[in-house]
Order: sequence, then structure tokens, then C-alpha cells
Amino acid sequence: MAKADKAAAIAELTEEFRSSSGAVLTEYRGLTVAELNKLRTNLGEHARFAVVKNTLTKIAASDAGLDEEFRNLLQGPSAIAFVKGDVVEAAKGLRDFAKENPLLVIKGGYIDGKPMDAAEVTKLADLESREVLLAKLAGAMKGSMANAAALFNALPTQAAQLAEALRAKREEAGETAEAPAAQADADASAE
Repeated sequence: MAKADKAAAIAELTEEFRSSSGAVLTEYRGLTVAELNKLRTNLGEHARFAVVKNTLTKIAASDAGLDEEFRNLLQGPSAIAFVKGDVVEAAKGLRDFAKENPLLVIKGGYIDGKPMDAAEVTKLADLESREVLLAKLAGAMKGSMANAAALFNALPTQAAQLAEALRAKREEAGETAEAPAAQADADASAE
């Protein structure tokens, strides 16, 4: 590879690291081109899967500010899934493909500024998608707002019930609504 080509490849990888929300490092030894293409298709718009040269990737990772933990994973034939969309969906795609094709080994990754080992990437894949989590949050918020509305609605209703109970009690005691008014008129004329 010519020096200019290496520089261009490093610049491209550095930009991928910087613009991605995550990068999951895998070993692909033994997978056919057809299997790799199937993996790329399965990842769809969530990630871009690229076979990389370790020496160039180490330089690009260093330029992108990734810490030493990630660079130490670059041993043997490596490929990286640069995640552009939902990291959970990309992790699920990689995990599911690795279950079907044991030759794909997840080494670890770097997601949202934090290095992750293979077990953490697998745990991430077990989470529900962003859309499902947002829907659950919206449902919980809607339930809380409905409870608050019911509480606020209950206050005037209870006040009206209390006023009605007080009126009924006064009526039972022989007082009418007019009696206190007549007493107030009598007090006013005496002055």
C-alpha cells in the first residue's frame, strides 16, 4: 500500500471513529465473503462493517482519541462495525449473527465514549431497542399524568360533596339556608 493510500485510509478510519456512536471490534477468521455480505445486510442502516488493517486502525484509533484498551484488542484479523444508528440494534445484529456463525467472534468495542469488552457488548444486545424503551417511558409518563389529573379532579368533587354534606346536616338540625341570612339582617338593623 502506497504511503498516500495509507494516509487516506487512516484519515477515513479516524473520521469513522469520530462520527460513529460506537465501534464493535470482531474477528472474522474463517467467514466467507458471502457470510460477511450477509452480516452487512443484517446490520443494515445501523452499522457499517469493514475489514481493517490492524496497524492502520491502531493509528486511526490513537488519532481519534480512543484509549489503549481498544487498541489492545487489535490482534489477529479484525473487522469493525462502525455504529451510526441505534447501538443496541447493531449489537443485537452482531450477537445474532455470531450465534449462527461461531467463526465471528466479538472482541469488544467502544460505545458512547466508553470501552466495552465482549461480555458488555453482549449485555448491550440484550437490552430492548431505543424505540421500545421510549415507548415504555411515554406510557409511564402518560399514566402519571392521568393519575395527577384524577387527583386534581377529585379535589373540587370532594369539596362539593363536603359542602353538600354540611348543607344536609344543617337541614337536619333545623337550620335552613334562610335562617342564617335572616339572623344577619336582624343583626344589621339593630346597629
